[in-house]
Amino acid sequence: MKMASVCVWAARGFWVVFLLSLRFGCSAGQMVPAAFVLGDSLVDVGNNNYLPISLAKADFPHNGMDFPTKKPTGRFCNGKNTADFLAEKLGLPTSPPYLALVSNSSKSNSSSSFLTGVSFASGGAGIFDGTTEKYKQSVPFSKQVEYYLAVHESLVQHMGSSGAKKHVAKSLFIVVIGSNDIFSYSGSSDLRKQHTPQQYVDLMASSLKDHLKRLHGYDARKFVFVGLPPIGCCPSQRSQNKSACNEDTNTWSRMYNTALLAMLKGLKSELNDISYSYLDAYAVVQTLVQNPSAYGFTEVKAACCGLGNLNAKVGCLPISQYCPNRRDHVFWDLYHPTEAAARLFIDKAFHGSPQYAYPMDVQQLAAVEA
Repeated sequence: MKMASVCVWAARGFWVVFLLSLRFGCSAGQMVPAAFVLGDSLVDVGNNNYLPISLAKADFPHNGMDFPTKKPTGRFCNGKNTADFLAEKLGLPTSPPYLALVSNSSKSNSSSSFLTGVSFASGGAGIFDGTTEKYKQSVPFSKQVEYYLAVHESLVQHMGSSGAKKHVAKSLFIVVIGSNDIFSYSGSSDLRKQHTPQQYVDLMASSLKDHLKRLHGYDARKFVFVGLPPIGCCPSQRSQNKSACNEDTNTWSRMYNTALLAMLKGLKSELNDISYSYLDAYAVVQTLVQNPSAYGFTEVKAACCGLGNLNAKVGCLPISQYCPNRRDHVFWDLYHPTEAAARLFIDKAFHGSPQYAYPMDVQQLAAVEA
């Protein structure tokens, strides 16, 4: 029987859960059934709020000052972040933080909450587990994958095996990870002694590949990958480099992006039922930094919120100063973009030309049959 993606014949009693399709099926403006988000602080929407000893938190002012509620939410931003804008474009609510759902809901309620997607992203997370040590407590990518497997099991219980498989296969998996691994390499002489830059980024890509294959084993078929931006140009890096970009860090970011693209091409040849969109954050941010006035920005070096040189000696804490006009800054704090910069990135990449999104943009990926 073919109905909406979540209409299934229940194994017990062979009754049709038609109401599920009415309640949880794709609405007219919804491109995919759900979005599952894995990554770091660029897309964290509050998971780290539930990590008691984490140093990577944004649940205090001045974060969230331009969010609709005017309150901090755990986003490392003055307002909405990349995950929010992607969800808006897809016609979905922002995927809620997984740790909030499992902390606040009964198991049955959590199953329903998972239907339009979940965010597992955690500030400080990396592809390698060790990158979280700097922040005392984060959810590394490997653990985020494990959390997804728990969600998948819940969906199977809620929708049946066939229904869950169809639902997940049509959904998008948004992956934003790798910056903290590069920062770890940049700041560790031990890592640089153990691995050349090429060896390190190749290891990043191969480790990510293992995680992606595990996700594929649990019905993930459509992926959005956000490449690394020129992270050497963020205020924390400029502050250590006489206001200039750290070109070593930028070089390693480009090297990782190249390794990531090669890995994805190889993965597609192994698993021909996957599809993906790669969003070139490096190209977009470089365009902003090189020609900010064309996009309404006037400040590309300093953080909006912080203290010290370039507002980058101290992060965005309640004692920090913040700029009166967040719209004209590319960076909100030491590492993260403002809401305005995040919005512009998704605007350019969602319906992107091959310059910014390939082999297809996100809208085209959403339309791929799975």
